[in-house]
Amino acid sequence: MNEIPEQILYVFVRGIPVPQGSMKAFVVKGRPILTSTQKNLKPWRNQVAMEASSIYHNPVTDKPIAIVLEFKMPCPKSLPKTKWRLPAKRPDLDKLIRAILDSLTGVVFKDDSQVVTITAMKRYAYDGYPGVKIVINESNPYYGFDHGPHQWPKGRGK
Repeated sequence: MNEIPEQILYVFVRGIPVPQGSMKAFVVKGRPILTSTQKNLKPWRNQVAMEASSIYHNPVTDKPIAIVLEFKMPCPKSLPKTKWRLPAKRPDLDKLIRAILDSLTGVVFKDDSQVVTITAMKRYAYDGYPGVKIVINESNPYYGFDHGPHQWPKGRGK
């Protein structure tokens, strides 16, 4: 019942992570056109999809999944070498996550609605290699809980 979930994918994609950003809409000959405001988004998403598909050779899964993302952002030149800092600035973590989920849709999983657990973090690439580490596991609702499915304390979650 409390078995370890099956790992589906483990990959590190090198490059500067690009956030999903906002969509811009305009009308051409009476037809709406949507485009991203991020110019480097499409190459980044293609790179993530290509790296994932080079490792993941199974059919796209339709199971619930858990994903862990570690974004390694380029270090600014002004960053002190003696103290570790966290990149508490743009790009927003949620937009970085959206770009990865959209990249992996149709490659690893059918739809990003299958993602039931996300753990994500932004760090500086102190080693000089910016990118994103992606770990995807089949989700198990009992894994990590010692006493069965999570239940709200009495009087909460009504």
